[in-house]
This record gives sequence, structure tokens and C-alpha cells, in this order.
Amino acid sequence: MTVVGPFGLSVRDQALEADVQAGLAAVEEGLLEATKSDVPFITEAAQHLVRAGGKRFRPLLVMLAAQFGDPYTPGVVPSAVVVELTHLATLYHDDVMDEADVRRGVASANARWGNSVAVLTGDFLFARASHILADLGPEAVRIQAEAFERLVTGQILETAGPRDGRDPIDHYLDVLAGKTGSLVAVACRFGAMMSGAEESTANILTQYGERLGTAFQLADDVLDIASDSHESGKTPGTDLREGIPTLPVLRLRAHAESEAGTPEDRALCELLAGDLTDDARHAEALTLLRAHPALEEARRDTVRYAEEARATLAPLPSCTAKSALEGLCDAVVHRAG
Repeated sequence: MTVVGPFGLSVRDQALEADVQAGLAAVEEGLLEATKSDVPFITEAAQHLVRAGGKRFRPLLVMLAAQFGDPYTPGVVPSAVVVELTHLATLYHDDVMDEADVRRGVASANARWGNSVAVLTGDFLFARASHILADLGPEAVRIQAEAFERLVTGQILETAGPRDGRDPIDHYLDVLAGKTGSLVAVACRFGAMMSGAEESTANILTQYGERLGTAFQLADDVLDIASDSHESGKTPGTDLREGIPTLPVLRLRAHAESEAGTPEDRALCELLAGDLTDDARHAEALTLLRAHPALEEARRDTVRYAEEARATLAPLPSCTAKSALEGLCDAVVHRAG
């Protein structure tokens, strides 16, 4: 049993392990090549997050989805590079919007070079992704464009908040489907499509990716509250401190606003709405939210999306790649406890 990729995904087949490891190594080379510029400063800024590492979750999915066709076809690795470059570009922009100081254990680009450089570096990565994408054909360009539109729409919806009368939880899940699910879905579609898999197989894997991507983000929401470690890549309670209303907080608010809501629910909501830059208030809020049923409800939501992802795989023939994709569902649930 060998550990491959994020979350310690276990692959029990030597041939699949070799294919995945070789593919991910080629993607890493492709990322470094794609982020080179004739201007040394641009190379340094563009490779900043590439060299900081990361889960390479999306390239892993490309490699696994490609197993349903011919994984050695020339378009598989470049498509994985495109998806990861797009993801990296969004991180540069997200850190500017969130005023983040740290990303992947290193200073964020905006903290190191300022907001303008960070935004423009993200744009540079989008441009390089588009350049590679152009060689993969018009269908690939269309798929990426649609996903990118969904990604940006999700970000705008998050910024704007739910419209009057809209359930905040439904709104939030729509945001996650756009911001995270769309690009994870593209990773699965590209792997299948570039490998020449059947269209029906590509559709199944796309649906799987959409649900798995949402489960992945929901697991991060739970980890931000529940973890005492740095499993999520951030200090526990970071989203709380920054006032970001993740699913456990939204579940808490729903409790407080319901007929069964208690004074304790409402008091915790007030605490969360206050200034959590104070360490004592932050620690109190984290402790109370960890003990609240809202956290367990968010866990159940994570499990539900992961199980929906697994269920979509049912029509596919049994094989080691399918088992690995199912294993990712288990790994996501495990992260959420």
C-alpha cells in the first residue's frame, strides 16, 4: 500500500501508482515551465506559490480520471497544468481580497510584494493557462471558460451575500459549487476527455468532481473549527477571526433564528459577530462552537456531499482508478472527523 497525493490517498495497484506519480511529476515540471518569464521578477512572483507546494488535488484527479481512457495521451498532463495554474491564480487574487499574510506556510504574494503585484501575477498565471489551453482544442477552451465564469460568479455571490428571502445556507452551497466545485469538476472532465474516455464516463466523472469539490471545501470549514492542528493549512479558527461565515456558523445562526433557538445560541451568535481579534474572545468562541450541534450538522453535510460523489461513480466499471476515487471520498470525510 503506497501513499499518493493529498490526504495520504492509498493506492494498492503498482501500475496505477506509477502512472499517477509519473503524471504528477510531469505536472510539476509543467508548472515550473509555464511560470517562467523573460523578466526574472515575474518568474519569482509566479513561481512563489508553485514552489511553496500544495496538495495538487486537481492534477491528481486529472490523472485518476485519465485512467478511464488512455492515460498516456499527450493532452492529459497539459490539461492538469491548466487546471492547477487556474487554481493558483485564484489564490493570488483571494489573498488580496482576504488581506491574507500567509499562504502554504510562506508569506503571501500580497504581503511580500503588495496587492498590485499579487493581482497582476494572478493575471499572468491565467494568461499562461490560456496559452496552454489553446493547444488543447476549442472544446477544452469552452469548458474552461464556462468553469471560470462559474468560479468568478461564485466569488461575486459570496461578496454580495444572499438576496432577500434566500436561505443563507442554500446561498453558501451555491457559492461553493461555483468557487470550488466547478474547477474540481473540470479536472475530472479534462482527465476523461483528454484520455479519450467515453462521453458518458466523462459526464459521470464531472458530476463526481462537482460534489467532491464541495465536500472538500465543507471539510475545510469543519477543520477550521474542530482541528487543534494545522491540517487545513491555516491556524484553527482563522475564518472565525476574519468574520467569514462558513457552514458551521451558518448552521448556528439557523438554530438561533428558529423557534427552538436558545438564549445560548443567540449569545454565541453575538460573540461571533463581535471583535474576534481579541485572543480571549476568539478562544471562547472557538470552544463554544466546537461544542455546539451546528458543528456536527456541518460534518453531516460534508459526509452527504462525499457520499453523493461516491454514488455518482456507481455506473463505472470496477477498477483500481474507481477505487482510488472512492478512497478520496473517504479521505474527505476523514478530514472532517
